[in-house]
Amino acid sequence: MAPADHGPRGCWLDRTRSSSWPSHWPTTVRAARRPERAARAAAWKRPSPNGPARRPSQRTPFGSRRSRPTTSMFVICPRPRATGCWLTEVMRRTEERRDFRIVSPDELASNKLDGVLGASGRAYAWPVDEYAEDLSSGGRVMEVLSEHNCQGWLQGYLQTGRHGLFPTYEAFASVVDSMLNQYAKWLKMSQEVRWRTPVSSLTYLLTSEGWRQEHNGYSHQGPGFINNLLTKKSTVTGVYLPPDANTLLVTMERLLADTGRINLVVSGKHPAAQWLDLDAARRHCEAGASTWHWASTNGGEEPELILACAGSIPTVETLAALDLLRRDVPDARIRVVNIVDLCTIAPPDRHPHGMSDAEFRTLFGTDTPVLFDFHGYPSAVHQLLHGRPGPGRFHVRGYVEEGTTTTPYDLLASNGVSRHDLAIAALGHLRGRATVTGDLAAAHAHHRDRLREEIRRTGTDPAEITEWKWQR
Repeated sequence: MAPADHGPRGCWLDRTRSSSWPSHWPTTVRAARRPERAARAAAWKRPSPNGPARRPSQRTPFGSRRSRPTTSMFVICPRPRATGCWLTEVMRRTEERRDFRIVSPDELASNKLDGVLGASGRAYAWPVDEYAEDLSSGGRVMEVLSEHNCQGWLQGYLQTGRHGLFPTYEAFASVVDSMLNQYAKWLKMSQEVRWRTPVSSLTYLLTSEGWRQEHNGYSHQGPGFINNLLTKKSTVTGVYLPPDANTLLVTMERLLADTGRINLVVSGKHPAAQWLDLDAARRHCEAGASTWHWASTNGGEEPELILACAGSIPTVETLAALDLLRRDVPDARIRVVNIVDLCTIAPPDRHPHGMSDAEFRTLFGTDTPVLFDFHGYPSAVHQLLHGRPGPGRFHVRGYVEEGTTTTPYDLLASNGVSRHDLAIAALGHLRGRATVTGDLAAAHAHHRDRLREEIRRTGTDPAEITEWKWQR
């Protein structure tokens, strides 16, 4: 290919078709025999070697009847259903333009997003005489039990100037690791060619997270897709962990209008607490990370401990641990920091989303211990923190490859990230209270072990876990 300075023109266009961009066009010989197919092929193929002109995304407001955001705080909200309602509206609003598709490896219903089938059926061309569920020859939902097919479909679709989304199970997103690697390289190089027009970002939505695979077990517990994405060029990657339904809606709205990146969104499919109203969710997502003053106990003073969390379930466990600490050590000065854009914790010279040193100090101080509960492998957070001052004061908890078919609480305890484990670790970082915190930590450990014994007998989490709610 010609150097970037020379643009798309030059002698490379005179090479044989087998080694140039026209060789990647669809074959139109058979289509030419049928005028309607020829018209479709002509509309599909690239108009120039610069790539197709990207169509502006169709902005879909949340306030419609079908996608109204939650306004109440501290209530249980079905996150994927709220997102599914909004995506259904996106499908309806793009029906005339037909430039938005969802690709999914046969898991749309399991991921609680099947509401979109009310706006567009599953794409299927052959006639089906017997069992057929929501099939349509013109459908824009493409479901097949092949992550590789879905990845290839979406990459090609985005490169024609259109838009799309890839929802799938967290554990099986890694099936396309090698394809992601190559696409990330293509995005990186395309940004360095001045005449290459941008394409819509490729966004994964992982709604079946590993922490809630109590029925599937160890094989479905694996958050490593985050780690793979973080090894790619920072200019083309982003990782987002919305803590509730409103932050998920705001994140999806932003990313579906984004260009030139591979974005990963992790948000569970089970109903969960709503922490922020829509305005607060927008501010939180704009910042990428922020102090939750309504949960913090330092009262504006310098905290003696910072509890950080990234991910919907880590957020719940962190706040539940703080609830225990407020009861046991009411005078403890604790700040709560939630991270929705994981890459904001990286230094700004290593990731474009990285917050400034001053912003980082505002959230995390300079020498205050930080107990960080993370959705995935702790190594991902340590990787991003490299280059920040005092990274040794960050004590990161996360998934450490302990799994089985068990209850959500038991899985958390197995990995040392249950609310009781977090409370025990936090007590160890509160200075000057050794005579009190030691006994409290022992009591929490005893209670945790008793709960796990009960779970072995009943097979379910007790009500004190499943019915816990944040008390202001």
